[in-house]
Amino acid sequence: MKSYIGLTVLALMILLTGVSGAEGDRNLKGSVRIDGSSTVYPVTEAVAEEFLHLYPRVRVTVGVSGTGGGFKKFLAGETIISDASRPIKGKELAKAKETGIEFIELPVAYDGLSVVINKQNDFIDYLTVEELKKIWQPGSAVKKWSDVRPNWPDKPVELFGPGADSGTFDYFTEAINGKSQASRPDFTASEDDNVLVQGVAGEKYALGYFGYAYYAENKDKLKIVPIDGGNGPVAPSPETINNGTYSPLSRPLFIYVEPKSLDRVEVSRFVDFYIANCGALASEVGYVPLSDNIYTVLKERVDKRITGSLFSGKKTAGMKLESILNAN
Repeated sequence: MKSYIGLTVLALMILLTGVSGAEGDRNLKGSVRIDGSSTVYPVTEAVAEEFLHLYPRVRVTVGVSGTGGGFKKFLAGETIISDASRPIKGKELAKAKETGIEFIELPVAYDGLSVVINKQNDFIDYLTVEELKKIWQPGSAVKKWSDVRPNWPDKPVELFGPGADSGTFDYFTEAINGKSQASRPDFTASEDDNVLVQGVAGEKYALGYFGYAYYAENKDKLKIVPIDGGNGPVAPSPETINNGTYSPLSRPLFIYVEPKSLDRVEVSRFVDFYIANCGALASEVGYVPLSDNIYTVLKERVDKRITGSLFSGKKTAGMKLESILNAN
């Protein structure tokens, strides 16, 4: 598992304050199976690492199949928690109804989907939403950087992005191109964001996009591109993601929990631990925590086993999570 700066200290704090445990917890056994979004993966993996300090005999597995791939496994009963960088879709809701799979929907952090370029790129100072659309839309005529702005180099554009099973792909295409899954096909795609990082870092004229945590972890290899959504160029940061000025590429991240699995002590403990600690851990791995009030509401939803989606079909850019959760 990955090692994150500051997490060992956090684990010690958790142990000292007794957040999750009574005598004998270290003997708890069982398994927690998770899969889904590569964007949410760093948060869930960090939570799993810290949970195992308290419950070393519980087996927590965290896979990365993309949001869509994770939902397929979840709705087939293969996992009990699904990481998602977008809300569940209508067709996935229909599949859940068909298979009798229920879920508790929990937003856990904010992300600013980040557009990145190679460190050697010295001509891109920012991109507008319109320019991003020009580059990424279906049927795009952009082949060289000079096709975007005439004063840019007459060099081929090398594009990298998530695959079609990715919630990040869904979100980006909807926010930029106006329709989920609408994209030019001629780019290097991968569900593994580390592959995209390596691709952009290795090509001078490359451009790619993925979750903010992967940029934060690779600042030495990549340059961030400020995005002009109509009010001037803004780069993603914990501050601009949290206050909504990084628009339209800020979004909430989710986990989906199968409610019957909470009857198992190890699963219940893990989900409680996730809600109690994901805010601090999200900050450690490059994302933005939600408010304490939201995490309190999420704990209540788990305790009461409130199922169903509040977010499916809604545009999540600039979404006010607190008002939606408190209204339901």
